[in-house]
Amino acid sequence: MIRVLIADDHAAVRAGVRAVLEMSDDVEVVGEAADGRIAVSQARALEPDVVLMDVRMPHVDGIAATEELTQLQIPVLVLTTFAVDDYVDGALAAGAAGYLLKTAEADDIIDGVRRVAAGEGVLSPEVTRRVLERARSASSRQDPAADAAAQIEHLTPREREVLGALGQGLSNAQIATTLFVSEPTAKSHVSNVLSKLGAPSRMRAAVIARDAGLA
Repeated sequence: MIRVLIADDHAAVRAGVRAVLEMSDDVEVVGEAADGRIAVSQARALEPDVVLMDVRMPHVDGIAATEELTQLQIPVLVLTTFAVDDYVDGALAAGAAGYLLKTAEADDIIDGVRRVAAGEGVLSPEVTRRVLERARSASSRQDPAADAAAQIEHLTPREREVLGALGQGLSNAQIATTLFVSEPTAKSHVSNVLSKLGAPSRMRAAVIARDAGLA
């Protein structure tokens, strides 16, 4: 069972998201929070598998809360109305594992929760297009392959294998199967790779892997 905490400052939205998630037999809503400060407190107490986080909330916003939760190694899936570049960049830099819009279909939200719980990343199609467009624009002004080669220079051969797996979008369980190691070992390798790269999220690591030719 995937345990989820919903953080949104609108009670009606929280109720709607809860109703969507409870359509699934493998997802359980264990708590709700009306702002980022409460979300962090609830997450510490409840230890959910995934936190569904809005961006714009009072007191402590979703991006600041995401950064705190990332440090606690609690995965965050942003669910918001806004596909604004600053919000997307801020959330991903803070370590969010995914970014979906509230216009997403119910099945897509449930699938996003499952994927984040499995250690994968997920972006809404609208956000993916914006990220790719900006990445193409940036790559035209610099040499991403050279930058990526420098970033992976200090990785061990095993860590490069793990990075390549991240570039293919594999979950921790899939990485464990591919490398013939236990899932906790795979998770440890992933954490080491992200730390060495200074990558705030698996998605950023995946971009580096592709730029370096590992995926």
